[in-house]
Amino acid sequence: MHIDLSDKRVIVTGASRGIGLGIASAFAAEGCKLAVGARNADTIASIGAELGKAAGDVIARHLDVASDESVSDFVGEVVDRWGGVDVLVNNAGQGQSGTLDDLTPEKLLNHANILQMGHFRMAQAVVPHMRKQRWGRIIDINAVAGSIIPSDGIPSVINRASCIALSKLLGQALAPDNILVNSLNMGWINTGQWDRHYREMPPGVSREEFDEMVLKVVPMGRFGTPEDVAGAALFLASPLANFITGVEINVSGGLGGQITYYPKLKREFSEAMKKRRLESLTAEPT
Repeated sequence: MHIDLSDKRVIVTGASRGIGLGIASAFAAEGCKLAVGARNADTIASIGAELGKAAGDVIARHLDVASDESVSDFVGEVVDRWGGVDVLVNNAGQGQSGTLDDLTPEKLLNHANILQMGHFRMAQAVVPHMRKQRWGRIIDINAVAGSIIPSDGIPSVINRASCIALSKLLGQALAPDNILVNSLNMGWINTGQWDRHYREMPPGVSREEFDEMVLKVVPMGRFGTPEDVAGAALFLASPLANFITGVEINVSGGLGGQITYYPKLKREFSEAMKKRRLESLTAEPT
């Protein structure tokens, strides 16, 4: 069956890079009317111009999902121009580390305002328009760590868990209106965050050694790509997924319960690398 999404009006948040850009590019290639938003206005304008070469029409604007006014203005412009919204991809937001010892309630709430409240604001803004047409698809980009809980990264874990719960709740609550809501839970997707994690390693660790350690918990033995995520998003927006709602799908190469072991693996690897470096510095010259 050929997937034809060319008549759909699609919003993708956090579309300036990484997973969001990969998803937006995939919908553009389908010829959709595409609205992309991100906090960097100049960057998203440039990306919108590029996406417009394939998409049926493009709106590319500044969007801060932590702001009621910004969300309302963005969705309002989409509806004014195209008459409604068919698909929302809630992608804006990023991971944040933190422990009971170094977090403050304010930091935790700030992260929640972007993630769980960002998902809520966007859904609240588009659902009335989807209800009018009795058709809609909401695809929430979340993380495996919000479903299978590791022992590290309090903000990301608890806020992603809340986002997944909201997705499941809305998937049931909005089903009578033919609005389907599902969560795509990310595993190790190869975006800029892994460059940052690598830079946190002790001196002397090669990127090959780091990647080998990270991928020990991924059965497929590789990082995922934004394109891997985009394929799942296209599926959920298509007629092939017309009877799927309120579920979570792991886009993770098989990574599941292994994620609970990863914090321990990372600590042990880091300590071993520090020990190796110390031994190399103290070794007597031959």
